[in-house]
Amino acid sequence: MIHLIIHLAVLLILPPLLLGVIVKTKAWFAGRVGAPLLQPYYDIFKLMRRSLVLSTTTTWIFRAAPLVTVSTALLAGLLIPIGGGGAPLTFAGDLIFFAYLFGLARFFTASAALDTGSAFEGMGAAREVTFACLSEPALFFALLVLAKVSGSLSLTGMLLGTTGAGAAHATAPLVLISIGLFIVLLAETCRIPVDDPTTHLELTMIHEAMVLDHSGPLFGLILYGAAVKLLVLGTVLLRVVAPFTFGRAWLDWPLYLVEILGLAAVIGVVESIMARLQMRHVPYLLVGALLFCGFGFILLIR
Repeated sequence: MIHLIIHLAVLLILPPLLLGVIVKTKAWFAGRVGAPLLQPYYDIFKLMRRSLVLSTTTTWIFRAAPLVTVSTALLAGLLIPIGGGGAPLTFAGDLIFFAYLFGLARFFTASAALDTGSAFEGMGAAREVTFACLSEPALFFALLVLAKVSGSLSLTGMLLGTTGAGAAHATAPLVLISIGLFIVLLAETCRIPVDDPTTHLELTMIHEAMVLDHSGPLFGLILYGAAVKLLVLGTVLLRVVAPFTFGRAWLDWPLYLVEILGLAAVIGVVESIMARLQMRHVPYLLVGALLFCGFGFILLIR
């Protein structure tokens, strides 16, 4: 019960802090003080208190999309083991459910963009689903490698199985899928070099183009959902790269917090030392992630 309470508390409270760490790291690289670490919390609370502005052309889909985005991200967080123990929800084949929870959120977000009747937001929706066609297969190949290494078809068994003795012979595949998962993490969370959540340049926007009409509480839910998604996918990556398992909860949880905040700092470093890719080069990066994960699977079954 204590593990479940900590799991829920971390899943609900920690995500905005990751955004603050990223912003703070980028500010440090630029020689600035930057916004406070807790600024994302202030922004979300401020948006939740504002009034809601809705276009007369939108339907219930526009209002439902942010709720679906947050709900699917939180549900995905319940399917993975965040601390030292298992996940609150687990069943055989939940890896498929996990992947398509994000697909459901993407479907509603793109549908909400089209619901506005704006050609600009429709352009962003088209870009989003196009790039998803490359990032989703990479994620599935990575999950297949984890399933093969662990011998389990549940996410808890797969992610905890990377620490066993059976994973010693799969070092090369795990390294390859780690690279692919990191690229997928950047793409799925709209980070540089794939996308830039702070830009408003119409020719380069992807995710931001889809949410321009959202305001107030709906936009606050979108920001919070993006932060939860970052935590969930980052946790999956950390389970492969640096499993935080000592077998004791009082050690596993602090180690996890250090690692997830460190991952946020690494993302901030990546965004500080490289520029965003040109739109026509983004597919090459995602194809590279697909190849890394695909070759990892081939090495494992050869």
